[in-house]
Amino acid sequence: QVQLVESGGGLVQAGGSLRLSCAASGRTASNYFMGWFRQAPGKEREFVAAINWSGINTYYADSVKGRFTASKDNAKNTMYLQMNNLKPEDTAVYYCAARYGTTGYYSNWAQYNYWGQGTQVTASS
Repeated sequence: QVQLVESGGGLVQAGGSLRLSCAASGRTASNYFMGWFRQAPGKEREFVAAINWSGINTYYADSVKGRFTASKDNAKNTMYLQMNNLKPEDTAVYYCAARYGTTGYYSNWAQYNYWGQGTQVTASS
């Protein structure tokens, strides 16, 4: 199994940037697909971005395209989410997730098996 730990959240003004990290441990395999989700108070968990193990293929929700970038450093067993031009509506708890998968992509939270504890991101206006 895989253990995930997010870090890098914080409070920024609208227009600012944050870089989230998701460190994986317990197993580092080439057959895991990873994703980022977020959940704001009173709202459902929503897809943000996803990336395959190689880091070559990335996927983004329309709401963050052009502003967020997912990447991976397999040597460090870490996934990143670079968030630029943050907006107040980006405020949420951000979770990284992982699941087994070698083909396709996954954007539904129910498709993931492993989750981090979450990190708070707040963009103030």
